[in-house]
Amino acid sequence: MDHFLYRDGQLYTEDVAIAEIAAEVGTPFYCYSTATLERHFRLFDDALEGMDHLVCYAMKAASNQAILKTLAQVGAGMDVVSGGEYARARAAGVPGERIVFSGVGKTREEMRSALEGGIRQFNLESEPEMRALSEIAQTLGVVAPVTVRVNPDVDAKTHAKIATGKSENKFGIPIARAREVYAEAAALPGLDVIGIDVHIGSQLTELEPFRLAYEKVADLTEMLRADGHDIRRLDLGGGLGIPYTRSNDAPPLPTEYGQLIRETVGHLGCEVEIEPGRLIAGNAGVLVTKVIYVKSGEGREFLILDGAMNDLIRPAMYEAHHDIIPVVEPAPGLAKATYDIVGPVCESGDTFAKEREMPPVSEGELVAFRSAGAYGAVMASEYNTRPLVPEVLVNGHQFAVIRARPTFDEMINRDTIPEWL
Repeated sequence: MDHFLYRDGQLYTEDVAIAEIAAEVGTPFYCYSTATLERHFRLFDDALEGMDHLVCYAMKAASNQAILKTLAQVGAGMDVVSGGEYARARAAGVPGERIVFSGVGKTREEMRSALEGGIRQFNLESEPEMRALSEIAQTLGVVAPVTVRVNPDVDAKTHAKIATGKSENKFGIPIARAREVYAEAAALPGLDVIGIDVHIGSQLTELEPFRLAYEKVADLTEMLRADGHDIRRLDLGGGLGIPYTRSNDAPPLPTEYGQLIRETVGHLGCEVEIEPGRLIAGNAGVLVTKVIYVKSGEGREFLILDGAMNDLIRPAMYEAHHDIIPVVEPAPGLAKATYDIVGPVCESGDTFAKEREMPPVSEGELVAFRSAGAYGAVMASEYNTRPLVPEVLVNGHQFAVIRARPTFDEMINRDTIPEWL
């Protein structure tokens, strides 16, 4: 469920008409719903009720400080994967003890920053990373709480570019080597080994891959405890998918996911962390663009938008589907048109959809890309010297611009021309 609905012939975000925002902000822009963000977080939090747990929002999905603060105020921790994300979470008021640092290539500078600023744990992914963190912790006179990310060699049955739990993926250490890696970690003086980390991919639409991975984690927990390790926390990652279409073929619900966690690891007495990102932010945001032209081609019509692949790269990168709907509600029974929906960037890859059936729209009308709240604004660029898309947050009857669109002068003036030119 989200809070983007037609009312009186117009698409609304909560109690604000999207056309009203467009008139003030211009297009394209991202628009997020506070009520949807909060509701989706609570679905996960409620799914683990009665268990010792923390829901850490994977902020790589959408990292504007206003979104982070919204989620932190309802109890979310944060999962970060860079020093910049760590600094952003701290700037949004998230305390260090609610931040988990993941990622396969943490630098020594990032480790030092997190240790100095406060951290809940590091999810380590290799022996060299373990040794580096131990050295940094020792120089600071502290002990770093850590888990080790294991790769369970489980096929997440998702897009190859977002699968992370198979043996050929770069993430984690092979689960078959876990005992020797944990033995080394426990011997390093700067580390406190507190648990196990696993994450097998993103946009999973079945529970069975989770079950296979979590059963392996449960077996490993018992094995490591028998070896003398105090395994008291399990970070089970994220990855639960969202419905990108309005079909009935919806991914599992957070309640079903929570029940699976209880069944697979609930008997171990461990604190559980999960790191959802897409399911919290994805359907909480839309990208609003305007039709520049409707162009007739050879046997097809092109809908040319002012939004482009630099604003929403998921279709070009992942062949991702987004429902695209008019902001003005179509009349009942209106016959659909078929378009290739494209942007103005000088790349053939700047194509959002081919032969897409949708209600007919005309030049100057607004359309909205649904389910664009995750991996939309955070992956945007200024390719073709196009300004970064502004972001807007709606809360009931009010809205605020939470990232402004830069001017051309602001963009160009970032360049520095050498004195010899």
